[in-house]
Amino acid sequence: MSEQQLISLISQMTIEEKISQLLQLAGPFFEGSESQGEITGPMAAMGVSDDSVRNSGSVLGLTGAKEVIQVQEAHLKNNRLGIPLLFMADIVHGYKTIFPVPLAIGCSWDMDMAENTAAIAAKEASVAGVHVTFAPMVDLVRDPRWGRVMESTGEDPFLNSEFARAFVRGFQGTDLTDDHSRVAACVKHFAAYGAAEGGRDYNTVDMSERQMREYYLPAYRAALDEGCEMVMTAFNTVDGIPASGNRRLMRDLLRDEWGFDGVLISDWGAVKEMIPHGIAVNEAEAAYKAIQAGVDIEMMTLCYENHLKAWIENGQVNESLIDEAVLRILTLKHKLGLFDNPYRGASIELEEKLILSEAHRQAARDAAAKSSVLLKNDNVLPLKEEQKVALIGPFSQSGDILGPWSWLGSKEEAVQLYTGMVDLVGSTHIKTAQGCAIETMTEAQLAEALVTAQDADVIVLALGEHSDMSGEAGCRGDITLPKVQLELITALKSLNKPMVAVLFNGRPLDLHGVYDQVDALLEAWYPGTEGGAAIADLLYGRQNPTARLTMSFPYALGQVPVYYNHFNTGRPQGAPDAQIRYVSQYLDMPNEPLLPFGFGLSYTTFEYSEATLSSSTITMEQPLTIKVLVTNTGDRSGEELVQLYVRDLSGEVVRPVKELKAFSRILLEPGESQEVTFTLAEEQLRYHHSNLEFNSDSGDFIAFIGGNSRDVAELKFTLTK
Repeated sequence: MSEQQLISLISQMTIEEKISQLLQLAGPFFEGSESQGEITGPMAAMGVSDDSVRNSGSVLGLTGAKEVIQVQEAHLKNNRLGIPLLFMADIVHGYKTIFPVPLAIGCSWDMDMAENTAAIAAKEASVAGVHVTFAPMVDLVRDPRWGRVMESTGEDPFLNSEFARAFVRGFQGTDLTDDHSRVAACVKHFAAYGAAEGGRDYNTVDMSERQMREYYLPAYRAALDEGCEMVMTAFNTVDGIPASGNRRLMRDLLRDEWGFDGVLISDWGAVKEMIPHGIAVNEAEAAYKAIQAGVDIEMMTLCYENHLKAWIENGQVNESLIDEAVLRILTLKHKLGLFDNPYRGASIELEEKLILSEAHRQAARDAAAKSSVLLKNDNVLPLKEEQKVALIGPFSQSGDILGPWSWLGSKEEAVQLYTGMVDLVGSTHIKTAQGCAIETMTEAQLAEALVTAQDADVIVLALGEHSDMSGEAGCRGDITLPKVQLELITALKSLNKPMVAVLFNGRPLDLHGVYDQVDALLEAWYPGTEGGAAIADLLYGRQNPTARLTMSFPYALGQVPVYYNHFNTGRPQGAPDAQIRYVSQYLDMPNEPLLPFGFGLSYTTFEYSEATLSSSTITMEQPLTIKVLVTNTGDRSGEELVQLYVRDLSGEVVRPVKELKAFSRILLEPGESQEVTFTLAEEQLRYHHSNLEFNSDSGDFIAFIGGNSRDVAELKFTLTK
């Protein structure tokens, strides 16, 4: 259909039909759904009419080719103009084949891998009838108390932007109309949801516009520049106004300044939530503010459905706003090819062939290995096949390793750690005991663990958070491991045997009682369907750890938020003239995180030669070349992630102490050296000034190069303009 044909279709629609196109309802409301009629609680209280369902424009959370085909078929019979439904779902890190959570994928620093995981997720989702995924989530995160940090790729705006692009490419491909193995992406949550106060979900966000543009907006913009078709509004306020009713954010910035002409959808119930937020007295006012702000689709509340017609009839809302929203929705349906083939990629036969296939499982295994970060290793790892291993802990034989937003993943089909280890080296030398549950422990469990570990050469502890402790509404005020798991570590420590801890969790943790007690520590995150197999590969050295942190691990909770790209102060700790007391510091803990951004170990070691600059100056026309020689000084091959950071020593506004500008992954054999070269251009030194202009300043800078954000060499240069 051409745009003119879509406009002609809109002209045939009644005002009620137009408004219903803006309504998204969950699957149980629709004829043909396997769960039709299972509408209870809040959904039943909505009072959705048959006409609203008949004319609704999109469906939430309905998957499976058979069911989708049934619902679409029934809908086309009942819809007067035969306008097909859009089927949307949260396919965040896999459909049925579950990949590591996005925070873990971020730690891979591997854009090709990230794109591939999204492409596989899209392939499985599309054959199950999904048209749109509510991903990627690109919120910049600095507070590990927030449960949704597991959905982000970390604390750096540059790296998050690169991952945003990769995920969009993976989900959407290059041609949504002809390539039915792809799905439309929806970037979320616009905007700055990752800065929720206190790390508490749905909470207030309050920051300057300059701060938001500099750190929190770049990843959304990157996703849109890559062609992302949809945007989801955030639950939080932005400058005192909830995002779903924030005209300045949605109309002025997103639509007018950035030129986004795709579909804008609210998060679940967010339009109606303007009432408890305190900027709407009732649903009618919430509807008015959302449509004026430019929200096209209202998810799972009926403010539009019940009140937009009255606003139009009394002349306070121009019907052209409704027409614009409907046109954007119909345009997306056209891009997806739904007017020609309303069932699109849905296929019962392909579902059986593709979903959870061996190829997809292998990709999940590779991704989990590349996403797990080795945080400590005092010559314990890799394990040797002949060692007697006691595998102990609540995750030793648990399938709860998929993580939040893996709602179609199967814990029963996930490879448990014990299974992965036995499949790799056999069961002869591996004994296992639970030791404790995640939050409880009995005397019998502890006694069994001690007996099991008595004759072992090494103890492997499988510890962490159950999946409900992360994700949406999974915020924690205490981010240490549950007390019983710390008690288990202490008890086993008394045996004086080497101990390895493997962590399954969705956030950086306060590692007191873990990091200081064990000899080796592997952060596995929630590694997905093939997690147990991938972790076994790492533990036994079949894979060499390559991942690096993209979110700092705090020394203690009292530091939070703690992140590498922070500002200096007028009285910085460690300055040459610093006083003992009157500096910016804690009296009872260090300022620095326990483990910094970019940190991660390998089973080999690397040495950096003295870095060099091509010149002491950089100009608008002439970039700078930075070189460093890296040598593998260990006894096995390994990958090193060489990282380049920059500091602007004197800006028009305060600049961070370090900012990631580039990185390069190199594979080196034992004894091999390789020269790594970075090119730094003036454009990479630009930032948002106090007047929001984006440019650079003449003056002095420092380039930092090394294997993480802490352990770096420094080189000074000057920008002349």
